[in-house]
Amino acid sequence: MGPPLKLHELIQEIRSAKTQSEEREVIQRECADIRSSFRDEDSLYRGRSLAKLLYVHMLGYPAHFGQMECLKLIASSKFTDKRIGYLGAMMLLDERQDAHLLITNSMKRDLEHSSPVIKGLALCTLACLGSTEMCRDLAGEVEQLLQNSTGHVKKKAVLCAVHIIRKVPELVEMFVPVSEELLGEKRHGVLYGAVLLVTEICQQQPEACKRFCKVRLLHLLKILGQNDESVCDAMSDLLAQVSTCTDTQSNAGNSVLYETVLTIVDTKSASGLRVLAVNILGRFLLSNDKNIRYVALTSLNRLVQSDYAAVQRHRGTIVECLRQTDSSLNKKALELCFALVNETNILPMMKEIQRFLQTCPLELKQQCTSGIFLCAERYSPSTRWHIDTIMGTLVTAGESVRDDTVSQLIHLISGASELHGYIVRRLYLAVSEDIGQQPLVQVATWCIGEYGELLISGSSEEPVKVSEDDVLDVLEGILQSHISLPNTRAYTLTAIMKLSTRFKHCTDRIRRVVSIYSSCHDVELQQRAVEYNAMFKKYDHMRSAILEKMPLPEKSTEDNEHAMPELSEAKKSIPIDNSQINSIQPTSQVTDLLGLLEVSTDTTMNPSSTPVPPLLQNITSGSSLLDLLDEPINHAIPTLVVYSKDGLQVEFSFMRPPSNPALLVITSSATNSSSSDISDFQLQAAVPKSIQIQLQAPNGSLVPAFEGGSVTQCIRVLNPQKVPLKMRLRFSCLHNGNTVQEMCEVSNFPSATWQ
Repeated sequence: MGPPLKLHELIQEIRSAKTQSEEREVIQRECADIRSSFRDEDSLYRGRSLAKLLYVHMLGYPAHFGQMECLKLIASSKFTDKRIGYLGAMMLLDERQDAHLLITNSMKRDLEHSSPVIKGLALCTLACLGSTEMCRDLAGEVEQLLQNSTGHVKKKAVLCAVHIIRKVPELVEMFVPVSEELLGEKRHGVLYGAVLLVTEICQQQPEACKRFCKVRLLHLLKILGQNDESVCDAMSDLLAQVSTCTDTQSNAGNSVLYETVLTIVDTKSASGLRVLAVNILGRFLLSNDKNIRYVALTSLNRLVQSDYAAVQRHRGTIVECLRQTDSSLNKKALELCFALVNETNILPMMKEIQRFLQTCPLELKQQCTSGIFLCAERYSPSTRWHIDTIMGTLVTAGESVRDDTVSQLIHLISGASELHGYIVRRLYLAVSEDIGQQPLVQVATWCIGEYGELLISGSSEEPVKVSEDDVLDVLEGILQSHISLPNTRAYTLTAIMKLSTRFKHCTDRIRRVVSIYSSCHDVELQQRAVEYNAMFKKYDHMRSAILEKMPLPEKSTEDNEHAMPELSEAKKSIPIDNSQINSIQPTSQVTDLLGLLEVSTDTTMNPSSTPVPPLLQNITSGSSLLDLLDEPINHAIPTLVVYSKDGLQVEFSFMRPPSNPALLVITSSATNSSSSDISDFQLQAAVPKSIQIQLQAPNGSLVPAFEGGSVTQCIRVLNPQKVPLKMRLRFSCLHNGNTVQEMCEVSNFPSATWQ
């Protein structure tokens, strides 16, 4: 056999493979030859074989059988062998494998070698894969190289020292004296490494900061000034001078300015300096370099909460970033725009963001629509503007909206009785022209079903000349369209059925349409049609009552929370005694008012099914009832944060009904402080066998960004033996386009939850 293939020949052969199977065949054949070479102890071509194996490893194929060959090449006296051996060790070994400890002696000899190049190879490998044991064994040699070596070796040794301190923090003291000397180096590579070393020392050992108070290097100043106001005051003039005198025409100058901004932000700097830092970032936004603009937007997102007014001054420049073609810039600019929206700028900001929605990348549309809906809900100047904004967004965004958008808009419309005519007219015209936007079509069909008579009577501000048959034509067109989703068809069939009580002359036509869909292949649609058909035939006398308009929505939980102070005042002003309460209802129905809070372990709690005394109808929750009766038991158990990561926080609050001490009612509340919504949120829980647990359905699966709402879920735990409570939780959700699954165990429940 001739000599083995050279590396470039193997690369050429692999690249010439036309299919993946051909590539696998070439690699398998070459790996077999490499194994044979290793078994035959072919020292002449060992380096070439390992180089080819490393290339195969880079392509994703297994190469573990070359680990011992790395050790043999490192032990060789030839530089070419050592070079490929150390490279192979860095790629094929790590500190989790015991084999990496076998090269410690070889590295110790190479660190003491006369050649600076060989010293550099050993230092690079130690910094890359050095374990705790290896760092302890070789720390002395690294310290010697920091004191007595060339600039090439010293630069690598200082980075190696940083790795050693991170792996073995107790060795910090060994490197403190030499780090002070390194700060006097004139070679910028060594000086930069020295700054990293000093920074790591200060982070690992805060008391070491006192030894570096005269160091005027920005990143180090940030560490030194984080918890020391006197240091911040002393360096404020320096930071101001660097901010105003640094050249911004080069990348080096921009790097210095950015580090200055980070130092100002992360220390207790004066407000004037913080404004200066924001203005520097504002100038970065005008740069032609996309990387600089991205860094500026990321930093402004960090500053917007603490320096809102200063960031607000650059709103126009930030909005301009929405018009860039780079999607990463668009994403950061969009997050920042939503953070800057308030009551005074809601109108122009929503105009700009909706303009961006028309052309934004598909992956940003859902984030954009969610932000628009949230801002409109928080800062809308009027109900009409709020509804117009959401409808306009639905027209533009199409399917890229949250699942709960349709129900939320219907809820909003149903509460705006004075706008029903205007809304039904707008929606009718929209679906007459285009039914491609399914969420909008669903809202439109619901509104036409509820308020369709307003189209005929001309009760809107700008009456539409339309007949009953015209409206039914549009709805039948939606039913028959191949692009209509099953949900849309269900909305439409229900709307047509409701119009049988709104329209006077089309009852027979509606009956025929409903009859047709009684044999539909869609089971859901078929069931609805069959039930509606039965209503025509058997319960026609009840049809008007059954299909009457939906009642106005009740106040939300947030409204009740805002009303709680008033309820508290009313509670103080109403004298209550037991005889008065018992006279409200028969004793057989209410034997104990606290029984209203009891929850069975076999059934789902339904507050609406429990009779409530008229005197207490305004009290909406069990905790308020206990307050009214001066029952402090629920307030004795503190809340518990069971999970907090990446903006998602889950908190448990507890309540134990006095009449059933073995029962614990847990209310789980999930909030999201990040800048993007969390969807498909699910919580699962498990407890030991001696404890029974039941999870009720949550109030939703979407956790809005910026803590715009919460997902709550009731968990009932029955612990008759009163054993210490432990619970294993599993969370799953969709965040930033990624599926997230986390599991945690909670064993620090307050003792009052189980004793």
